[in-house]
Amino acid sequence: MSDADSYDAIVIGVGGMGSAAAAHLAERGADVLGLERYDVPHSMGSSHGVTRIIRLAYYEHPSYVPLLRRAYELWRDLEADYDRQLLHVTGSVDAAPPDDPLFEGSKRSCEDHDIPHEVLSSAELGERFPGYDLPEDHMAVYQPDGGFLWPEQCIVAHVQRAHANGAEIRARERVQSWESTGGTGADDPDDGVVVETDRGTYEASKLVIAAGAWAAEQVDALEGIAVPERQALGWFQPTAPEHFSPENFPVFNLQVSEGRYYGFPTFHVPGFKIGRYHHLDETVDPDEMDREPNREDEAILRECTERYFPAAAGPTQRLATCMFTNTPDEHFVIDRLPDHPQVSVAAGFSGHGFKFASVVGEILADLTLAGGTDHDVGMFSIDRFD
Repeated sequence: MSDADSYDAIVIGVGGMGSAAAAHLAERGADVLGLERYDVPHSMGSSHGVTRIIRLAYYEHPSYVPLLRRAYELWRDLEADYDRQLLHVTGSVDAAPPDDPLFEGSKRSCEDHDIPHEVLSSAELGERFPGYDLPEDHMAVYQPDGGFLWPEQCIVAHVQRAHANGAEIRARERVQSWESTGGTGADDPDDGVVVETDRGTYEASKLVIAAGAWAAEQVDALEGIAVPERQALGWFQPTAPEHFSPENFPVFNLQVSEGRYYGFPTFHVPGFKIGRYHHLDETVDPDEMDREPNREDEAILRECTERYFPAAAGPTQRLATCMFTNTPDEHFVIDRLPDHPQVSVAAGFSGHGFKFASVVGEILADLTLAGGTDHDVGMFSIDRFD
């Protein structure tokens, strides 16, 4: 080894996934360095926006449910050592026409995994939760354990746990390159990494890359696979605030003719929050993206609010942008690099990953320290796109 500072593991990116990985690694006794190009936390990537949905009814694929159950356990464990509530249970609603994959997939995941749920007509949903005014032909899966996480505070809590276990986290330090050192690249025990930043050089036995929208800059194999997309979020003042409190308004995924939307009750920002998946289908360079919301962004979100949540369609309270990093199949990449098995990668969370951050951190610690994990992550292999 050279004169560079040396660690057991370096984590590139200290957002949702990287902060959790740093916490789990440090908790297991590893000497950890976390490197973040922006602040901790920050609003330049994907792990911000005050609220992020967590739900057990998972229409994307039933295989996610076991990971979700573990994620819930780990969020509760993290929250127990923190001074703010991180996970807020409101219930979740997945609503769509009855033959739509959103409704069918959500219902199937509940049935396959014996998850408590109710199937409601749009009229029944609106009667129970008056903030909803959905089309007559829509059906909804209501699952009482759904809710939201406070992403910025989740990151802070994970970083504080990492600090408490001896990790060193460096913000405002941009990684310029990394390379393997020492071994043959085939699980050789002498394999390691050297990481160059704009402030210094560091060495480690293992590397975790959780760089979000910048993942393809760090991993050549993710070029064209983990693709950043610009998103917009809106908060609107309810004219009937009582209908949109966390006690009276479940988080939702909604498929309508205008697209697929997601939303939240009022929390921390004085307004009902809504976003549209694949907002304008804008593939972006994360360093060049227009981060300022505009009137078109606002109009798209207001149109849905006025039509399906009319009691929430008051004056705009806040607008924001963020990013999805999409894979071709919209499933994650969580794996060790085949040519560099000392390097673990978590990327391509495709707009539905933050809720899994707690368990992804555990998985990354498993892959880094043990070379494998008991969690079923086969569907997230990096080579499935070859």
